[in-house]
Amino acid sequence: MTRALRNLLPENGEIAGLLALMLLTDARRAARTTPDEELIPLDKQDRSLWDRSEIAEGTDLLTVALSKGSVGLYQLLAAIAAVHDEATRAEDTDWPQILALYELLKRISASPIVTLNHAIAAAMVHGPSKGLELLRGLDSDSRLAGQYRLAAVRGHLLEMVGDCQSAIKYYRIAAAQTTSIPERNYLIKQAARLAENSPSRLPT
Repeated sequence: MTRALRNLLPENGEIAGLLALMLLTDARRAARTTPDEELIPLDKQDRSLWDRSEIAEGTDLLTVALSKGSVGLYQLLAAIAAVHDEATRAEDTDWPQILALYELLKRISASPIVTLNHAIAAAMVHGPSKGLELLRGLDSDSRLAGQYRLAAVRGHLLEMVGDCQSAIKYYRIAAAQTTSIPERNYLIKQAARLAENSPSRLPT
């Protein structure tokens, strides 16, 4: 449908951006889950399973759209996806570029989810403490009330700073809030992994 719409409106940069975003996101589909449908986070995915033809098509579409000069929401989201897809390894991800793109995105389409993702990017560039600081600004946002993503991100960042007990707490909160069974199972496993390796469980 998006391809058909782009054929009708080939000069519309946002339609091209949306199609590019769909391609760049779908390119990772084969690597997102195990054969048992367990979630695999982006940094743990087997990137050899990513569809390089979709990545190339999405990147080409995005390049043409951005060259037209008017940058919109879908083009920025596609650009973020492209930076992820271009990294051969998770550790090669250009997080400063992703952070800059989220800062632009916050200017043109501010939302709690954009702010949440901006906090993740900031944590990857400036350290998890910076990410946790930015998350505190979302605690009073009613639009995220009961939203598992906020608790899940906080749990991840707390794990990164070494506060495993607090991380366990927030992973469990997030697991209780999500309605997705694969996401719930993943979060429960993260909490269980930390609990198993907690110093309090080790022999003295």
